[in-house]
Amino acid sequence: MDSVVSDAARGVSPFVEAEPDEPLQPWQTDRTRAPIATKIVVAGGFGVGKTTLVGTVSEIEPLQTEALMTEASEGTDDLTGTPEKVTTTVAMDYGRLTLDDDLVLYLFGTPGQQRFWFMWDDLVRGAIGAVVLADTRRLKDCFPALDYFESCGLPYVVAVNHFDGSEAFEPADVREALTIPAHIPVMIMDARRRISVIETLLALVGHALDETPE
Repeated sequence: MDSVVSDAARGVSPFVEAEPDEPLQPWQTDRTRAPIATKIVVAGGFGVGKTTLVGTVSEIEPLQTEALMTEASEGTDDLTGTPEKVTTTVAMDYGRLTLDDDLVLYLFGTPGQQRFWFMWDDLVRGAIGAVVLADTRRLKDCFPALDYFESCGLPYVVAVNHFDGSEAFEPADVREALTIPAHIPVMIMDARRRISVIETLLALVGHALDETPE
């Protein structure tokens, strides 16, 4: 996986062998296709749906570093909005999605808790942009991710992951609440729906190309 990340960061399109039960993609059987390998980071607060997003669209078995939550996290991890959550990401999530036979997205989900933020610099290295997931029940949890990507200059989009039972808001309302600049896309999506996630990723790719066309 390290070679894939480094190649993507250098703009090289890696040739990746398929898993035994994985359907072959056109770029895996024809080396002349030279797909564009693109790294995308999925960030946001604790329990906002990053692992779900990566797993929903990944065409390979996603790599997940989920660990059971223990009593040691009580008082540290706020479960108010996600009382049924029993696991948490302790390193990263990783998945892959091929678009249009020529564009391959490598997805890296960051851990949400503050104690794991030290890994973010390594995870975002070589990425073209980031999806910042937000939950309207606890919007403040996405501020650290917004501040991080603003400070490092990495293009990003804000995707509100709509949870069952939560109040629905318009993108304009979320933009105002988070003071998101007008040129940054704000989307309402469902991390459990493949088409919804793909639309969000396409919006990020388009935004990243607008921000860094070279």
